[in-house]
Amino acid sequence: MKIAIVGLGYVGLPLSLQFARSGASVLGLDVDRAKVDAIAQGRSYIKHIDSAAIAGLVKSGHFSASTDFCKVREMDAVIICVPTPLNKNREPDISFILNTGRSIAPYLKKGILVVLESTTYPGTTDEDLREVLESGSGLKAGTDFHLAFSPEREDPGNPDSKVALIPKVIGGYTPACLERAKAVYGLAIKTLVPVSSCRAAEAAKLTENIFRGVNIALVNELKIVYTAMGIDVWEVINAAKTKPFGFMAFYPGPGLGGHCIPIDPFYLTWKAREYGEHTRFIELAGEINTAMPEYVVHQAISALNARKKAMNGSKILVLGLAYKADVDDDRESPSYVLMTLLKGRGAEVSYHDPYVPVIKLTREHPQWAGEKSVAWNENTIRSFDLVLIATKHNSVDYRQLAQWADCIVDSRNAMSGIATKPNQVFKA
Repeated sequence: MKIAIVGLGYVGLPLSLQFARSGASVLGLDVDRAKVDAIAQGRSYIKHIDSAAIAGLVKSGHFSASTDFCKVREMDAVIICVPTPLNKNREPDISFILNTGRSIAPYLKKGILVVLESTTYPGTTDEDLREVLESGSGLKAGTDFHLAFSPEREDPGNPDSKVALIPKVIGGYTPACLERAKAVYGLAIKTLVPVSSCRAAEAAKLTENIFRGVNIALVNELKIVYTAMGIDVWEVINAAKTKPFGFMAFYPGPGLGGHCIPIDPFYLTWKAREYGEHTRFIELAGEINTAMPEYVVHQAISALNARKKAMNGSKILVLGLAYKADVDDDRESPSYVLMTLLKGRGAEVSYHDPYVPVIKLTREHPQWAGEKSVAWNENTIRSFDLVLIATKHNSVDYRQLAQWADCIVDSRNAMSGIATKPNQVFKA
């Protein structure tokens, strides 16, 4: 089986490795020459993926990478794993999907399978992508080639998350398309979850992420309410989650990050308007989560005021740039928003993150490109007026932080159980 996987990022690279381990011949396609060169050298550019795993599969001949899309003509299947961001008006941007479709369409052969894994609104696969593929190839989906949607399910930073063991939802354009997709994914994935259509599979992925977004908004709102009441929301959640039924623990934070939860719900919100429906619950959750960085900054202002210091002119360290613990993924990280808000109020802002030594250029926050993580030592940490914990990396020594920092604002409950001085730690 020859499989091309387009997009070698946080989704495409792990999937490529799993198919290669399962005996398929995998070609990774990406427009980023740096990623292609790294794979040729057997070098990983994602923290939680071991370079040795890549090098071994490259050496065995099961995995290679290229920027040449004409090689699609040699493939039995093409799996698309490209970004689906929001544009500046917070509307879906499926240009990466459509451009990929245009790039591969001239090289499709009869019988090939094309699968989209990128999270998107229902109808993208069987309407938008199908139209591009058919017009560019002269072939007809469901007759000349197979078309399916199978949403990615990646959990970066979770050592127990294995691609082969995560159940795979699959929806085909036709029953025959579904069967073909099942045969391909069955090579590498243990449990397959077939659904009736591409749209059902697209909706399943959105539902998963909307569920998380809404529940995170709920605990974020409860955090604000309980804080006003003098109640520790973390204590409340830890008590509530002892109930063995009817409750699932979600945790508050300084805002939403990653490529999924802050973005995906708005794909459904946008599409629902086409049908005259308004997703009030989703939009309210979005408003609450989007407002959290502002709340955390106000807590930082209060913490400085308690020390008779102003935000303007204070040196502030944001601890953690990645959007979640123990990963190097800084996409949509609320830390960028926090840093921008703090700087806008006159603070001198730096950051420390062991997984993000230098900030790369991003579409949303280009002004921070080139900034470097400050050193982790006593002299450096003591030089800041306030340390704001935005991400709880397990590799950070929070006991040292308690010894070195005079004022800490903790938005992740990282200082729980650590001996601190009175009025040293403020929860946010």
